[in-house]
Amino acid sequence: MLIGVAKETWPGEVRSALVPANATKLIKSGFSISMESGAGQAAGFTDQQYTDAGVSIVSSRAEVMAAADIFLAVRKPDTAEVDQLKSGAISVSFLDPYNEKALIEALAAKGVTSISMEMIPRSTRAQKMDALSSQANLAGYVTVVQAAYHSPKIMPMMMTPAGTIAPARVFVIGAGVAGLQAIATAKRLGARVEAFDTRPVVAEQVQSLGAKFVEIDLGDVGQTEQGYAKELTPEQLELQREGQKAVIAQSDVVITTAQLFGRAAPVIVGRDMVEAMKPGSVVVDMAVESGGNVEGSVMNEVVDINGVKVIGQGNLPGEVARNASEMYSNNLVNLLQEFWDEEAKTLNLDPEDDIVRSCVITRDGAVVNETIKNIYSGG
Repeated sequence: MLIGVAKETWPGEVRSALVPANATKLIKSGFSISMESGAGQAAGFTDQQYTDAGVSIVSSRAEVMAAADIFLAVRKPDTAEVDQLKSGAISVSFLDPYNEKALIEALAAKGVTSISMEMIPRSTRAQKMDALSSQANLAGYVTVVQAAYHSPKIMPMMMTPAGTIAPARVFVIGAGVAGLQAIATAKRLGARVEAFDTRPVVAEQVQSLGAKFVEIDLGDVGQTEQGYAKELTPEQLELQREGQKAVIAQSDVVITTAQLFGRAAPVIVGRDMVEAMKPGSVVVDMAVESGGNVEGSVMNEVVDINGVKVIGQGNLPGEVARNASEMYSNNLVNLLQEFWDEEAKTLNLDPEDDIVRSCVITRDGAVVNETIKNIYSGG
């Protein structure tokens, strides 16, 4: 089967879906690979490295898409270019199927089998394919690096002949994969770290990293079967905001990571809370791409609110594009190898397999994922 990888066309996307080391692995497994010239350049991988790995380099995206049996990408294809794919091809990328009905229906109409990397289940078997987690891990690291860069304070306590500098106070809201990495990174830099999550079950993980877990009684909360935080009621959101106010006011850095799968992010830090922070403080809104957790944050901008910098950087994993590409590429290779039928030289995407049921969105001319199908039909 021929794997095709093209340059990403999403504005500002610098990651690549395949790195040279993984190209070598796939070719040894029996795949052939065609890549558009420059597809790995922004992440630090040259055409020559891919050629040395056995990849055929072609000049255009259209050529890659037209020939590919399996088309690998980071970002979803544009609806207008779906017709360039072969009927029966397999397309693998982040698809945002909850919000991209026209694209998903176009893929179905073309007869493309589409796999959405967001929909990989959070099970033990699927962990090695979980691209959301691999990219969130890096994003959590990047938030702390950005905060440290923009803050006029150093992170660690420092005792010098000229006096003692107190450690920076960092408050991380949300202790999922990204939040826990942010906590760990801030602690490694020497900051005093506090954290909050709507799921009390993660308190132990927060404390194991050396941070203080902030207790706010929100009543009945929990997490989904996939381990994501459940959506709060308006009353619970207000309780959360009130409980966070005092901690935010005394923090030098606030990092928000709260996102809802397939939906807009909740606003959990109001403008009044930002205005109550000390001038020179920094807020990093990790959820800005999905609407934002912080009132006043703007996508890809640093906004000054009363002397407080509010950072709304999109595509945080792209800030460490080389490692992000390596990890995402690993996720894709693990997915392909899991379902590769060596004897038949094809992918065996068994509809009864739990991973396949979760992540395959379209197949044989129809939307087959039950969750997405129900959303589209209003069910």
